[in-house]
Amino acid sequence: MKAAVVNKDHSVDVVEKQLRPLAHGEALLKMVCCGVCHTDLHVKNGDFGDKTGVTLGHEGIGIVTAVGPGVSSLKPGDRASVAWFYQGCGHCEYCTSGNETLCREVKNAGYSVDGGMAEECIIVADYAVKVPDGLDSAAASSITCAGVTTYKAVKISAIAPGQWIAIYGLGGLGNLALQYAKNVFNAKVIAVDVNDAQLRLAREMGADLVVNSASEDAAQVIQAQTGGAHAAVVTAVAKVAFNSAVDAVRAGGRVVAVGLPPEAMSLDIPRLVLDGIQVVGSLVGTRQDLAEAFQFAAEGKVAPKVARRPLEDINAIFHEMEQGKIQGRMVIDFARR
Repeated sequence: MKAAVVNKDHSVDVVEKQLRPLAHGEALLKMVCCGVCHTDLHVKNGDFGDKTGVTLGHEGIGIVTAVGPGVSSLKPGDRASVAWFYQGCGHCEYCTSGNETLCREVKNAGYSVDGGMAEECIIVADYAVKVPDGLDSAAASSITCAGVTTYKAVKISAIAPGQWIAIYGLGGLGNLALQYAKNVFNAKVIAVDVNDAQLRLAREMGADLVVNSASEDAAQVIQAQTGGAHAAVVTAVAKVAFNSAVDAVRAGGRVVAVGLPPEAMSLDIPRLVLDGIQVVGSLVGTRQDLAEAFQFAAEGKVAPKVARRPLEDINAIFHEMEQGKIQGRMVIDFARR
């Protein structure tokens, strides 16, 4: 089978790779598509350590073609996911308390184990999530990572219907965060970005207020026009966005960090204490979160913007990603040549 494999010079080779036999509890997927995430770029570049030889991909959707011994959760013909959260230990305090993505022994697809950017992929059946009927596979691939990540972030922001939530960064993640906030949680959404094209799209997707933080002080605008956001989700990868989000929320507000900038935040500790501001991190989503995120997309409440590309375009896609030329999500379509 063909697979996108990281090589030692931090590029990706499309090579022929042989899969091992299925072990107990595993299933085999014939991959339909696999999204390309910014995290894949980090893995390829060795930003999280040398991952030479690993098959990339954690936004995969495939059809079950075989199951190993002991599998009862999947059967041949099912569509299932290959997500970043590939497997937890199943017995630690995190796995047993609804926080399985924090498991200290977690395995991540396309990072610590081979992922879904290949014509076939082995999964742990009980950790895959079925894709509901009516949800396009390319759209589902984006929900598998970007969608569930932003759904979880909005969920833990504790936003209530009719309240204001600020979304910082309206790229592939932020656009989905906007849709979940607006169409699932019934919040009033503030879109903050430095790109006018992204903000125009955000307005089209239902944003109630848009702010270009390159030309305006976003926190000041938000405070003046809304009295302060009740919550903020930061998908941007710039320190300034995190600092602005803290200043943009009202007393008792919650800031949810999703993006991974290299710098540290500058926190005004007295304001955090005196105004009861909470700053929390949010890491992808659990299997239950993914099932919920899939279902809302199947109901038409969320529609990822995707472009299909062949596997052989992977290095070109990474180059476009580094140049900031990608809008929405790029998806490897294994039927394309």
